Amino acid sequence: MSTVPRSPDWGALFRGWDEQQESFNPEREHRFSAMMDVLAAKLGRRFTVLDLGSGPGSFSSRILRRFPSARVVAVDYDPVVRRVGEGALGTARGRLTWVDANLGMPGWRAAIPKLGYDAAVSTTALHWLTAPQLRRLYLDLGHVIRRGGVFLNGDFLPYAARDRELARLGNEVLKARFPNRRDEMQWGAWRRWWRDARKVPALREAFAEHDRRQASHPHQAAPTVDAHLRGLRDGGFRVRSVVWQDFQNRVLLAIR
Repeated sequence: MSTVPRSPDWGALFRGWDEQQESFNPEREHRFSAMMDVLAAKLGRRFTVLDLGSGPGSFSSRILRRFPSARVVAVDYDPVVRRVGEGALGTARGRLTWVDANLGMPGWRAAIPKLGYDAAVSTTALHWLTAPQLRRLYLDLGHVIRRGGVFLNGDFLPYAARDRELARLGNEVLKARFPNRRDEMQWGAWRRWWRDARKVPALREAFAEHDRRQASHPHQAAPTVDAHLRGLRDGGFRVRSVVWQDFQNRVLLAIR
C-alpha cells in the first residue's frame, strides 16, 4: 500500500533557523527592535519594504507582525531558505512576496515587483558581497527607494584596518560577556540545521540548486563599515550613520 509523504514541519525548520542564528548573535532581537523602531519613527504604520537577503523571512515576519498595514518583498538567492520561508509564512494574506534574485549581480532589480519602495532592510546578509558588488547594490537602491525613504542594515560591519585595537577589544568584551560561548558551539548549531534540512524530501530539489549556486559563491572578507558608508554616499543617500552598535555588530541607517 502506498503512503502519502508527510508534509514537512516548516514551522519547526523556521524556528530552528532563528535558534541557530541567535547562537551567533545573542543581541539579534535587540537589533531587530532597533531597526523596527526606526521604520516606525520615519515611515509610520503603512509602507512597502524590500528585505534583502531575507533568508526564510525572520525579519520579514517580525515587520509584518509589528506593522499590520506593511507590505514586504523578501529577496534571497538561496532556494532552500526561501522554500522554508514560503512553507512557514506563505504570503501573509498577500502582504509578503518572495523573490529569487542574486543581489551581487547586475539586473537583480528586474526580478522585484515594480512598486514604490519606502524602505529596504537587510540583516546578517550583505557581508557576503564583495566591495564592488556592495557598491553596485547601493547604486541600484538609489533608483529603487523613493526620495526620503530609508535603508537599514543590521550586520557584522567590521572596523577598518586602522581600528584593529577596537576589534580586539570588542572580541575580549564578547568573551567576558559570554564565557561559555564557543565558536564550535555556534558553528555546530549552524551545521545541524543544514544537516537536518538536507534530510527533508520536500527540499531535495531546492538543495540541488543550492549546491549548484554555492559552487560559484566563494567566501571573502566582509566589507568594512567604511565601504558601506562610501557605497551609500555614491548611491545618493544623503544621511548615513550607525544608529545602533555593539562594537562590530551594528545597524547602519541611510536616508535617501
